Amino acid sequence: MTDFYTLDDSGQALAMGRLAECALAQWNLQGSTLELIKYRENAVFSVTTAAGLHYALRIHRHAYHTDAELRSELQWMSALADAGIQVPTLVPTVTGEPFAVVAVDAVPEPRQVDIFEWVDGEQLGSVEQGVRSREAVVENYHTIGRLAARLHNQAIDWVLPEGFVRHAWDIEGLVGDAPFWGPFWELEALTDAERTLLLEARKRVRQDLGHYRSDPENANRYSVIHADCVAENLLVDGDHIRLIDFDDAGFGWHLFDIATALYFEMDEEHFPEALDALIAGYREHRELPEAQVQALPLFFLARGFTYLGWVHTRAETQTAKEMTPALIRMACRRAREYMCPS
Repeated sequence: MTDFYTLDDSGQALAMGRLAECALAQWNLQGSTLELIKYRENAVFSVTTAAGLHYALRIHRHAYHTDAELRSELQWMSALADAGIQVPTLVPTVTGEPFAVVAVDAVPEPRQVDIFEWVDGEQLGSVEQGVRSREAVVENYHTIGRLAARLHNQAIDWVLPEGFVRHAWDIEGLVGDAPFWGPFWELEALTDAERTLLLEARKRVRQDLGHYRSDPENANRYSVIHADCVAENLLVDGDHIRLIDFDDAGFGWHLFDIATALYFEMDEEHFPEALDALIAGYREHRELPEAQVQALPLFFLARGFTYLGWVHTRAETQTAKEMTPALIRMACRRAREYMCPS
């Protein structure tokens, strides 16, 4: 059998399709039509039954989350839905489990698989293309701000269920010895000068995050966060806007969520309008003092580090190959701006 990890994206996607077909039995959906929707880290398939019912099936990246961590992710999504925040609805297996672990010969490791009710709508935008409707930047980011604030309100008030466990986008997770997405400073594509700059910036960020954490004014600004609240993870269908893809959700600072939403717009002409709109939307539902806004550059830089770690540890993916040069330029620009503000 050909080594799965030597296959190109199309070959790997074909193998994932075989696993998806096998997984359907766990939901009694055998014979349904499968169509690949997205293959980046997770593989997402559209499932259409003979009766016309429509679902989304997600095959998870190997070893990204333990079973307990995935169960916790799904528990938070359920709690958000109970709080009136629109998220995809989980479909349990025939035995009532939130997900299944499925193995086939075409894929070297067993994979976690879950299924959600299909969500209609268009992506607000994408990482590669940015926000599609440039004339609607203010409206779009106002919407993102309102949603982020409501999510943070729920997370701060939520009593975590027993056994809840997720990763943390904290100091160690962002700039520690073993960051959650990998040691970004070891990225092979970095020049010596870029690596030196980023290592100096890492020291500064670690110090400044320590100050931020110790400030009592920030005590209620750390909770479970989505950590990937970008335009492509918001599906718009008329007046309905649903937040999807909670794969990266974990414990973190609220400003990290805001920085994530804006990071790929920072070098665009419309960035000031996007920033102002997001802040205005956020403040409709949750306080955001000006001191917090002034601290955003710290989290923009930390977010930039994580993307370099992502491409370093996922170098085999087509996305990493395509995005590495741009991500290096962006992270180094953020580092220079932070270390030597004008």
